[in-house]
Amino acid sequence: MNRLVDISPLVSPRIAVWPGDTAFSRTVNLSIEGGANLDLSHIRTTVHVGAHADAPSHYVHPGAGIAERSLEPYYGPCLVLDAAAARGTRLGPGVLPAGPLPERILLRTGTFPDPEHWNTDFASLSPALVEAAAARGVTLLGIDTPSIDLFDDAELLSHHAVARHDLCVLEGLVLGHVEPGEYTLIALPLKIEGADASPVRAALAPR
Repeated sequence: MNRLVDISPLVSPRIAVWPGDTAFSRTVNLSIEGGANLDLSHIRTTVHVGAHADAPSHYVHPGAGIAERSLEPYYGPCLVLDAAAARGTRLGPGVLPAGPLPERILLRTGTFPDPEHWNTDFASLSPALVEAAAARGVTLLGIDTPSIDLFDDAELLSHHAVARHDLCVLEGLVLGHVEPGEYTLIALPLKIEGADASPVRAALAPR
């Protein structure tokens, strides 16, 4: 049996979130250790915590919430690309290999190496890369940084390129330990009514 490769960061109070967003916390309501008959807890967090899927409503109005998105793009053949990039730069369409592409592309930039320590100079996608990928039949783009746009890009240029082609987006993946190549992606978002994103437990199955 093939082993799944986990590409999600650990979600804990230590995980970094976008500055100004809601940090993750978990409150224990009941505990067996404290004398209760079960453990019971609740969490408070941004829906963009860790590995997550953006919904169109995050970057366009009106836009679909995450519960309205089809699950199909989040499961199936994918290609992990080594897209080593300089800090604070946008990846261009030249990172895409020649030949047929699967519908799902994950980009390993190496510019956000520690999910528990925020750095603002991570790399991102360029609108040109998004346009080129869409033209070649790609339906999902994933990246190992908190955003497909640069930290200080208030216009969200790549998000809007994604919106023009109705692509799906995964952000916050952990890909440093993953060999480039072909896999099956499993990264299903939760069905959260009205939400602009959802955390995912993203994993890869070798093909």
